[in-house]
Amino acid sequence: MMRIVIGADEAGFEYKKELIVLLQGNSKVSSVLDVGINATQDTHYPDIAFLAAEKIMAGEADRGLLICGTGIGMHISANKVKGIRASVAHDSYSVERSVLSNNCQILTFGARIIDISLAKELTREWLEYEFDSASPSFPKVQAIVNYENRNG
Repeated sequence: MMRIVIGADEAGFEYKKELIVLLQGNSKVSSVLDVGINATQDTHYPDIAFLAAEKIMAGEADRGLLICGTGIGMHISANKVKGIRASVAHDSYSVERSVLSNNCQILTFGARIIDISLAKELTREWLEYEFDSASPSFPKVQAIVNYENRNG
């Protein structure tokens, strides 16, 4: 069972509300931690992405789902937190590879890029994937981790 942290800026707020319902109803999810925003906030996406990524690094969540206008800003911001691998994805194959090839802990969506029905489908798919440390991708992910530890 996974603990999911979720957050959005103003552009992704409505998607976040619907995705929380989806996550809470999924048998693979034990808890959902909403790190913002609420309906009256005006918060920059980096603040939300940093907070979500820090929750994962602190062991308070296993994975994160972040939504902004394009998904790109959340993606860039989350990746600034040491130890985090985040990916923006708007199709099934990218979602699959983000986990299976890259062991990404955070998935980001663009609410101005995909509709909510696709975001829901991709979220369901994302929950099904688990990184296999015996896979051929493990040494590649480890190379990223090693580089970050030396230079990060």
